[in-house]
Amino acid sequence: MRGNEDLCRTLIEAGIRDARILEAFRVLPRDEFVPEDQRSRAYQDVPVPIPHDQVTTQPSLTAKMLEALALRGTERVLEVGTGLGFQTALLSKLAGEVWSVERWPDLAASAQASLGRCGVDNVRLAVGDGTRGLPRAAPFDAIVVSAAFVRVPCPLADQLACDGRLVQPVGPGGREEVVLYVKEASVLRRVALVTRAHFVRLVGEHAFAQE
Repeated sequence: MRGNEDLCRTLIEAGIRDARILEAFRVLPRDEFVPEDQRSRAYQDVPVPIPHDQVTTQPSLTAKMLEALALRGTERVLEVGTGLGFQTALLSKLAGEVWSVERWPDLAASAQASLGRCGVDNVRLAVGDGTRGLPRAAPFDAIVVSAAFVRVPCPLADQLACDGRLVQPVGPGGREEVVLYVKEASVLRRVALVTRAHFVRLVGEHAFAQE
């Protein structure tokens, strides 16, 4: 589809080289995962507003975060912040099993419907506080956090498997460093700055309080 190909060219220009990520963007209809009144912008490299004063992550930023996870297709992944589910759908193409937590029930329901229409069957959605992780499904080989906090919430670090990779925007909300961590001998070690970006704040028991 033309929109997908245009978006893939934009990702390549942004430096994305992982062929599996590019293919996932090529085959998934992003317009299924944005509000109807925003579909004209679905294949632009821009964040899109969604309910509850949230936004979707800019596609090139999503791609950079996923590339940093270095997924090979067999991993169990936790996503904190489902939103409308496009990153979730991308993860479904890149990992073996995906668990995703969203704090807003209506967003989770919309994401579930869109994932169903796209035939995604290796994702499990949960409504709740993503800063607590999902102990029942841990450990996770990779974790991606789609909102910003000044440090990695302890439950997420605990639920990451040894040698697992975690990507999170680190900062106060609005000006972040997106950081890659690796867990080595039960210690979470910062290993790379993925990019700089702007994210909404991570809200929950182990992050910012509800405003």
